[in-house]
Amino acid sequence: MSRIADDLSFDVIIPARYGSSRLPGKPLAEIAGKSMVQRVYERASESAAERVIVATDDDRVAEAVAAFGGQVCMTSSDHASGTDRLQEVAVKLGLAEERILVNVQGDEPLIPPAVINQVARNLADNTTAGVATLAEPIESVEDFVNPNIVKLVCEESGLARYFSRAPIPWPRDAFAADRSVLPEGLTPRRHIGIYAYRAALLNLFVGWPMAPLERIEALEQLRFLFNGQPIHVADACEAVPGGVDTEHDLARMRSLFR
Repeated sequence: MSRIADDLSFDVIIPARYGSSRLPGKPLAEIAGKSMVQRVYERASESAAERVIVATDDDRVAEAVAAFGGQVCMTSSDHASGTDRLQEVAVKLGLAEERILVNVQGDEPLIPPAVINQVARNLADNTTAGVATLAEPIESVEDFVNPNIVKLVCEESGLARYFSRAPIPWPRDAFAADRSVLPEGLTPRRHIGIYAYRAALLNLFVGWPMAPLERIEALEQLRFLFNGQPIHVADACEAVPGGVDTEHDLARMRSLFR
């Protein structure tokens, strides 16, 4: 694994749940001769992380990771989110409270190692933030109004104000005249689902009840904002291809690797 700075120290955790509702067995889906979880692991291993660990609740995934020489941590099957799974890994490893963990989604086989380093560095450099994450510009009306694409708004400091599946900010006057194109001057941003946390905050997170807005939007990051934990956001330093949620996504990913 490469190093980008002597003072940047972090681990990558890849939650890999076998029982995906939309694509069962997703971590073991084959992509150009390798499982998806191996593809993600290899990309993460090109980052500056000191360790890359797959967190799973399934023996089949654990065996596949061990077969390609990866490190795995068995976790409970009762977790409601990947964040809960990360916290269990942090406890099992006995990590210090200030240890930075980067949550890399297990369905992102093309995740650029540079953005993993970026989100870890952003959290290390912004000590007032409890969480760091990334975003990118939205360039089409279709993406702007798509509820599966999470939007966010930030204050000038780079801290998030809100995340939503709704199109925000809403260009009232421009859309009253024409909703076929994004109006000039509107720069909506899509949330990219990669996070960096400190272990201590994960311990707090699992003790908080689900926040009302989190329940409504089905976005767990809103639990941090509801409990007064700032989230730092920056635009990703490289384009982040979409992940794999459906059979259509899997076919697209296989085509990209070919």
